[in-house]
Amino acid sequence: MTQGKLAGKKIAVLATDGFEQVELTRPVEALKAAGAEVEIVAPKAGTIQGFNHHDKGDRTDVDRVLSDASAADYDGLVLPGGVINPDALRLEDQAIAFVRDFVEASKPIAAICHGPWTLIDAGAVKGRKMTSWPSLKTDLSNAGADWVDAEVVVDNGLVTSRNPDDLPAFCAKMVEEFCEGRHPG
Repeated sequence: MTQGKLAGKKIAVLATDGFEQVELTRPVEALKAAGAEVEIVAPKAGTIQGFNHHDKGDRTDVDRVLSDASAADYDGLVLPGGVINPDALRLEDQAIAFVRDFVEASKPIAAICHGPWTLIDAGAVKGRKMTSWPSLKTDLSNAGADWVDAEVVVDNGLVTSRNPDDLPAFCAKMVEEFCEGRHPG
């Protein structure tokens, strides 16, 4: 990655308690290394609890409360996984509306592991080629996605990966797509 490739771009990372630690920290590091400004957006102020699979990890500071965030303020969106995080976000109407606003504005989105669950609720997967944690295959397929088992899949500004082992490829494609910017729906 070239330093400054994303200079002037502002990226939102939507997460809540239960996010998979490395699926938030590694993309944030990659985005910052490429020059992007990154904000952790969450339904509540303060900190959110990360997990290393089933075990508690570190707490992460929230930069902006979801109720004060707008997709218009950002150039791209990252949706980390972890089982708890996206499942909780699916129950937050504001979170689904936030994701939907990125989709409707044709802004690039990167989702890893269980992160694509929120995309289902936002109506963003029909007709899209995607990957995810294997247990989401049926959910994504039933919602109209073309699910494939691949390290990273890019479909018109939507970057998806399966798990933490895919992070190098995920981060590289995420930076590339965020650099390109808007995509047609």
